[in-house]
Amino acid sequence: MAHVPQIKIPATYIRGGTSKGVFFRRQDLPEVAQEPGAARDKILLRVIGSPDPYGQQIDGMGGATSSTSKTVILDKSSQPDHDVDYLFGQVAINKAFVDWSGNCGNLTAAVGAFAIASGFVDAERIPDNGICTVRIWQKNIRKTIIAHVPITNGQVQETGDFELDGVTFPAAEVVIEFMDPADGEGSMFPTGNLVDDLEVPGVGTFKATMINAGIPTIFLNAADIGYTGTELQKDINSDAEALARFEIMRAYGAVKMGLISDIAEAAARQHTPKIAFVAPATDYEASSGKLISSRDIDVCVRALSMGKLHHAMMGTASVAIATAAAVPGTLVNLAAGGGDRDAVTFGHPSGSLRVGAAAEVVNGEWTATKAVMSRSARVLMEGWVRIPGDVF
Repeated sequence: MAHVPQIKIPATYIRGGTSKGVFFRRQDLPEVAQEPGAARDKILLRVIGSPDPYGQQIDGMGGATSSTSKTVILDKSSQPDHDVDYLFGQVAINKAFVDWSGNCGNLTAAVGAFAIASGFVDAERIPDNGICTVRIWQKNIRKTIIAHVPITNGQVQETGDFELDGVTFPAAEVVIEFMDPADGEGSMFPTGNLVDDLEVPGVGTFKATMINAGIPTIFLNAADIGYTGTELQKDINSDAEALARFEIMRAYGAVKMGLISDIAEAAARQHTPKIAFVAPATDYEASSGKLISSRDIDVCVRALSMGKLHHAMMGTASVAIATAAAVPGTLVNLAAGGGDRDAVTFGHPSGSLRVGAAAEVVNGEWTATKAVMSRSARVLMEGWVRIPGDVF
């Protein structure tokens, strides 16, 4: 035979929050891909359909957006008092690159359910009816996440009436707790400041709050960069010059946060940090046509992911937003009206979201203790994905 035939790999295609991705059990991957390395990356790239110079991922499971170009690998947890290890891979669309530098908060909503269905949660801990608490070890950032998954007749309950802006249909509510959500080691504010002057040669100098919580995130004031904070995807993603400016600002912010040593390294770290901009609560029309009233939100936030404005809000960035809002003096806190708060409701392109967060000063430094949000998840398809056998 001139060409190697396709192989099939057990997989499940799941929507989690406002994202969707291909989920694998580690033991189901080809043996060479059960450990990190080039073979694993090549397999995941081919599954998703990257790199694709057309930017469409037609020949793969990806949906040509950062929200749909995602992979998850789960395994029985190696950590004490945890059920499952969760490893997330953000697959670039037009590059042969899988970014393992951060978590996906949206897909976290699906991890608990998949862990239960995959046998990673001990049977005696799963109620016949009620809530199953799944203890997740997030391997990318080495943090604990707790998922509260509804159970009916011993099975994961996926259907329900919980509505999540950015998702068309209602589903069952899954409450997610991000414990000690500061991303990585070191200070939650890596520069030591709640607000910095971010100098971007050729672009300008901007006030910025840079935080490691949920995911490393750079917050700017919308007004300082010529926006209102009510923009939708079409307003940003159709402007190539604006996207290029955001990327160079993100690169310089990554250097200032100590995530990279040179801006040239940012191209190989597309997933983190995120860059976002904030503005005081303002009336606007969401992408669905839904009217968002300034009376119902505390602050407007827009965030970019993998070089494009996100259609809603990344789950990990939601943690960063809520944590920053809980710290008096950050740009997010000030845009939300200032003062002490333990929760924030923010407006995003698809609607609004409420996230609770707690932060406190420990040994002279701000520390995030927990962030809580509600999401939903649903299995879309299960079976096998197929890829050419000579990919790896």
